[in-house]
Amino acid sequence: MRTRFLNEVDEKRNPRTRATLNQLLDKWLDVADIEPTTRMGYVNKLNKHVRPVLGKLALTRLDAETLESFYASLRRCRDWCGGKAFVKHRVEGEHTCTAKCRPHVCKPLSASSVRQIHWILSGAFSRAVRWRWIAVNPAGQAEPPAPPHPDPQPPNPADTARIINEAWRDPDWGALVWLAMTTGARRGELCALRWHHLDLAAGVLTLRRSAYLDENGELREKDTKTHQQRRVALDPETIEVLRELHGRYLDRLAQLDADADPADYVFSPEPDNGRGYRPDTITQRYGRLAARLGITSHIHALRHYSATELINAGADVRTVAGRLGHGGGTTTLRVYAAWLSESDQRAAGTLAARTPPRPVAPTQGAASNRPYQVIAAELREQIAAGQLPPGDQLPAIAELAAAHDVSVGTAHRAVALLTADRLVSVARGRRATVAHPRDENSP
Repeated sequence: MRTRFLNEVDEKRNPRTRATLNQLLDKWLDVADIEPTTRMGYVNKLNKHVRPVLGKLALTRLDAETLESFYASLRRCRDWCGGKAFVKHRVEGEHTCTAKCRPHVCKPLSASSVRQIHWILSGAFSRAVRWRWIAVNPAGQAEPPAPPHPDPQPPNPADTARIINEAWRDPDWGALVWLAMTTGARRGELCALRWHHLDLAAGVLTLRRSAYLDENGELREKDTKTHQQRRVALDPETIEVLRELHGRYLDRLAQLDADADPADYVFSPEPDNGRGYRPDTITQRYGRLAARLGITSHIHALRHYSATELINAGADVRTVAGRLGHGGGTTTLRVYAAWLSESDQRAAGTLAARTPPRPVAPTQGAASNRPYQVIAAELREQIAAGQLPPGDQLPAIAELAAAHDVSVGTAHRAVALLTADRLVSVARGRRATVAHPRDENSP
C-alpha cells in the first residue's frame, strides 16, 4: 500500500509520459487481440462517448474522480450537453434544416453501456501500466454504475403463436422464426447456418459459425460468441419444418437448373441460397412483423422464450445453458433467475405432495404461557384431581376473568378450549359444567 501511494505521488511530480488518452487508445487498439465485432463495438463507444470528452487529456490527469464524474455525466446525458440547450441537426455542415433537426433532449446512457466503457478504459490503462506509461490504473480505483438487473421479456405463448402464424405467410421466413424459437440460436448463428450443419436423420443441429458485418458493411463470418461449436437436439416437429424447407430449396434449384451444394445457406434472400442474410435484416424484418401485430418484441426475445419455456418445463440449468451456448450455467442463472425461482417453487410443491403429513402436536400437556391456556390448564388439573367432579359448574366467566386479571374474552377462550377437549359441557343460557365420563365419547 505504501509503495502504491509513493508511486502515485511520484507520478504526479514526474510523469513518465505526456501521452494523451487518445494516443493510448490508438496504441492499445493497434496491439490488442480483439475479435472483429467486439473491436467495432469498442471503437464505436470510444469515438462517440470517450474521445470527444477525455481524449485530449494527459494520462497523468486522469484519476478516479475524473472517471466517476465522466460516468455520472453520461448517466445524465449521453451527448454530454452540460445542461445547455441546442439544436441537434440531422447532418453536419451547412444544410437546410428539416423536421429531423430538433431541439436536443437529454437521454441518459444505460448503466450497462457505461460499465462497458469503464471496462474498455480499464483494459487500456492496464496496458499503459504494463508499458510503464503510468504507475497505476485509474480505472481500478473508479467505481462504475451498478450492473442492471437482467430483465428478459419473452413473448407469452399466445403472442408467440400469433408471431409464428404471421411469419408463416412466407414459409421460409416462418422456418427461420420457428428455429430461433425452438433452438434459442442467436441471429448471427442462424444467418451463418449451412445445410451441412444439419443432420436431419439424427435430429441434430450443429452451430459452428456466426455472421456479422465488418466496419465496411460487408458480410463476414467468425466463430460463435463463446468460440465453441455446440450441438442442439431437434424435436420431430422442427425436423419436419426443416425437411419442408430443404424441399423448397431443391425445387428452386431445379427451376434454376442448378445443383445442390451442402455449403449453401439454410436461410437466404437469394433463390439459390448462395448468400446468407445480414443479421440486421433479420432484426428489422422481425421488428416489422411484431409491430404489425401490436407486440413489443425483438428477435432476441425468441431466445429468451426458448430458455424460459425449457426452465418452466423442468429442464436443468446445465442443459439450458448448453442449448443457448452460454459459457456456463452462471449466465443462465443470472439472466433467468426469476424463472428458476418459479421452477423451484413448483419443485417444492411437488416434494410437499409426496411428503407424509406431519403429526399434530397434542394440546394436552403442551407447554404454553398464554393466559387462556394457563386458565384452562388450572381448570383441567382441578377436574383431574376431583376438585371439580362431573356435573359441577365451573366458575362464571366474569369470576374467571377477575380471578386471573384477564378480559372476559380470554376467559371465554379458556372454557372453549376445555369444551373442545370434551372436559366441559356448554348449553345456551347455562353456566358451563364438568362433563360426565359418558360425554367424552359423545359426538
